[in-house]
Amino acid sequence: MSSVTVREIIEGLDLEVLHLPEKEIRIYNDELIRPGLQLSGYFDMFAYERIQIFGKTESNYVETLDQNNKINRIDKIFSYPIPAAIVCSNMNIDSVMVYCAEKHDRPLLRTKDSTTKLISKLDNFLEAKLAPEITVHGVMVEVYGIGILLTGKSSIGKSETALELVKRGHRLVSDDAVIIKLIGNILECTSPEITRHLLEIRGVGILDINHLYGVGSIRLRQKLNVVINLEEWDQSKAYDRLGFDEKYVQILGKNVKKMDVPVRTGRNIAMIVEVAAMSIRQRILGYNIEDEYNKRFENYNKNKKM
Repeated sequence: MSSVTVREIIEGLDLEVLHLPEKEIRIYNDELIRPGLQLSGYFDMFAYERIQIFGKTESNYVETLDQNNKINRIDKIFSYPIPAAIVCSNMNIDSVMVYCAEKHDRPLLRTKDSTTKLISKLDNFLEAKLAPEITVHGVMVEVYGIGILLTGKSSIGKSETALELVKRGHRLVSDDAVIIKLIGNILECTSPEITRHLLEIRGVGILDINHLYGVGSIRLRQKLNVVINLEEWDQSKAYDRLGFDEKYVQILGKNVKKMDVPVRTGRNIAMIVEVAAMSIRQRILGYNIEDEYNKRFENYNKNKKM
């Protein structure tokens, strides 16, 4: 299960630390809560496993409480194993809250951001960090804005195809290992940090695409649109000639269009990948070659009968 530490959140969102336990605290839940009901004394079904957000409303309400209620309710909130409490808008933090955070050893943080802005930033941060992910063997490229995952057995020519595509003005996302995350409803691909911008060509070695071709030749992350599987030409196999047979592969529960492209001497695979990307863009823009072909075929049959 994916997780993120409180320290990562502090660094990622530039939060001020008022109290932070020495032990590392991991967060597995990307949901947030504003504990208004708890400050009023209602603790049934308290979602204590979520990060607690104290906005202006909650902070101002705390100041209206008498000392006994303030201590009891804040102490009870911090007595639960909450992952962190964040005070927004650079509000003054009541000394009772600081005392309770230290007493129960819970993270207490503060931000200059408004409540709405913090929740938006924190939602995006947690969604990216906690998204389901897998790492697959392949090469990820962006061609005409289309995210293409090249797969196939080792030495089939994936990296060489990617290099040719980069020379044609397209962009490399990742070589060899591709990290795929399900963020919302989108499969987003990126590269492990250790191999970022690097491309391995057998007989030549490791190439730094960023230095060789410039920043316009790389992309840090890209939505996955299609999987193109490169395989050795098999004379006995019937390959799709019209492109009307829809194939899909499941990745993190999502169906992704798949194309099997046979490789043999004389075939320009980079050009085929470019054409596949343009075909997918046509479909996105509303043009479907299958519909056009069927219309032509119907007209041909009508004219033939006349």
